[in-house]
Amino acid sequence: MEGLRAETSVAELCRKHSIAQSQFYSWNEEFMEAGKKRLNGGVTREAASDQAAELKKENVRLKEMVADLVLRYDIVKKVWTCWINP
Repeated sequence: MEGLRAETSVAELCRKHSIAQSQFYSWNEEFMEAGKKRLNGGVTREAASDQAAELKKENVRLKEMVADLVLRYDIVKKVWTCWINP
């Protein structure tokens, strides 16, 4: 990131991490291309897709649970109201 933001010269950065400048530029190009593809929606991560599917299932399960609890609450509330005000 230092190299992308030009906070440090590429030469200095490469010396610091003991890599060749050609390797830095190669990694930089790969990084930028992957970012472009991701922003354009051309790349999906399988782990993210699997996690999203699991989260959607969990979301459905939780929504059903909340709906069930709301119905039970309404029933108890009506019974209680009828019992107090016959």
